[in-house]
Amino acid sequence: MTGIALYIHWPFCKSKCPYCDFNSHVRDGVDAARWQAALLSELDHWAAQTEGARLDSIFFGGGTPSLMPPATAAALLARAAQHWPLNPGCEITLEANPTSVEAARLRDFRAAGVNRASLGIQALNDRDLKFLGRGHSAAEARRAVALARDIFPRISFDLIYARPGQDESAWRAELGEALAMACDHLSLYQLTIEQGTAFATAHGRGDFALPDEDDAGALYEATQEALDAAGLPAYEISNHAMPGAECRHNLVYWRGQDYIGAGPGAHGRLTSGPGTYATKQLRAPETWLAAVEAKGHGTDEMLRLTRDERRSELLMMGLRLREGVARQRFFAATGAGFEDSLDPARLAPLLDGGFLELDAEGLRATPAGRQRLNALLGALLA
Repeated sequence: MTGIALYIHWPFCKSKCPYCDFNSHVRDGVDAARWQAALLSELDHWAAQTEGARLDSIFFGGGTPSLMPPATAAALLARAAQHWPLNPGCEITLEANPTSVEAARLRDFRAAGVNRASLGIQALNDRDLKFLGRGHSAAEARRAVALARDIFPRISFDLIYARPGQDESAWRAELGEALAMACDHLSLYQLTIEQGTAFATAHGRGDFALPDEDDAGALYEATQEALDAAGLPAYEISNHAMPGAECRHNLVYWRGQDYIGAGPGAHGRLTSGPGTYATKQLRAPETWLAAVEAKGHGTDEMLRLTRDERRSELLMMGLRLREGVARQRFFAATGAGFEDSLDPARLAPLLDGGFLELDAEGLRATPAGRQRLNALLGALLA
């Protein structure tokens, strides 16, 4: 094994955002020392499974990892460095909320070894922040971005668009402000209604309406136009960066490379011999914690992917990228080329219709294909 990535999940939030279907939980209190010990134990467990590997990136996700004590982050990074050599330029990202309390701890996370911050801004006006259930104001968001820019070598922040009542002119104005605040990376997500969320219930009873398909498409196209003009083209459907400033950790997922998942509900992909194994940790925080304390890890599943599962995964993830799926990587992972793996009756209409491109380098979705990726994948893989 050579370069892999490490994901560490901190599952706790101050409150549950109504649009969020991530594995995040609200608790009255968290025993930070107990959680630190458990996460360290799980790093020890995965180190024994990945001897000889080096780390290209580390990502603290959640939940809200900026709620963990910075000393916990420092301990986890120190243990990771004991187990795996860090490749030069190892990217170490922390997701953070821009509340005043959390922003005040950013310097301590930088001292712990974090070198990239990803801030959950989501909107730049207080009305929409309230609708989205965020615990910060627009003023706090602006201050947090400015502070993060001073502290970290690299930062990014998220915005959500296609919000109720949002039109193209309002979104373009918000994008202009965001670009003035940004460094070299922005994540821009279209609001979707996910099953099991508070928004799913509210939307189902008619409390609010989202922009229709045509209006949402116009907002997407406005996003691409504005970010292209600013020198931050989309390297993935929802992620924009100056060339060379892409999130290296997330590229590991989209390119189908190996990564370790530690913490409740974390997923991983590990290659062993000719096979790739999908790992999944127990999802419920207390269940995971008890398992780790009993046996040193909280693994729920470790399953070898079939060739068809691996093929589908590589396509579903890789076609999100502007670069697409590299021919050489696809063959190494599946033992077959695109022409041998895909049904010609499904592939040909997507190529002829201008939704896919296939050449000596690989298979990629065109801009029109990426805008309709769910439908494209359904047509290609169903």
